[in-house]
Amino acid sequence: MADIANSKIIVVGGSSGMGLALTKRCLDLGAEVIIVGRSEAKLKRASEALQNPAGLSAIAADIAWEDQVADLFAQVGRIDHLVSTAADIEGAYELLPAVDLKAAQRVVESKFYGPLLLAKHGAPQLSTNGSITFTSGIAAYRPAARGSVVAAVNAALEGLVRALAVELAPIRVNAVSPGWVDTPIWSFVAGDKKDETLDAMAKRLPVGRVGQPDDIADAIAFLMGNGFTTGTVLHVEGGHRLI
Repeated sequence: MADIANSKIIVVGGSSGMGLALTKRCLDLGAEVIIVGRSEAKLKRASEALQNPAGLSAIAADIAWEDQVADLFAQVGRIDHLVSTAADIEGAYELLPAVDLKAAQRVVESKFYGPLLLAKHGAPQLSTNGSITFTSGIAAYRPAARGSVVAAVNAALEGLVRALAVELAPIRVNAVSPGWVDTPIWSFVAGDKKDETLDAMAKRLPVGRVGQPDDIADAIAFLMGNGFTTGTVLHVEGGHRLI
């Protein structure tokens, strides 16, 4: 297990939820972390929530735009690890007759084109023993009504991970596939029924609870540190695939 202390890590989506939990974990381990997101206000709030440590910096960028991704890596220079937990799913959870193409395109941009561009421009800046970790999700394995777009994009991302693990070797490329995790994204999925929905799932899962952001941070930290894991999807979903 490699030590990520003193490493330089980019966390796209690091201003909230799983990305914020990972950022805290990496900072606590002595890494330098650059959080990236579209909203300067959210990045500022995240930095303040982490008490503006010396090892933390923030860059506003939209990973759906190639020029912004290229500029991001021109700013940060050499890095050791690249992580993206970004997902724009607002408006995407609809039954097929109500699917809005623009909302679907935002999912593709944040969870497929964005990771593709991050790999394209980030790989030349990564150390040879570095890693790229993306975030797919349980929807690829347990799709539900209203979730066709997210299920399809998660599955496509996992295919990309396997292909990039071959093409970019020896850089390691992996994905974490979370189950139901209590993050702000559920406000878009379930609205004011968020707590009720998550409580119902907790009763179904073998572990008896839904996930927390720290659960996913643990998994990503493992993938960053384990030098013998690549082209792999690590499932962190409390047994959801079994029910």
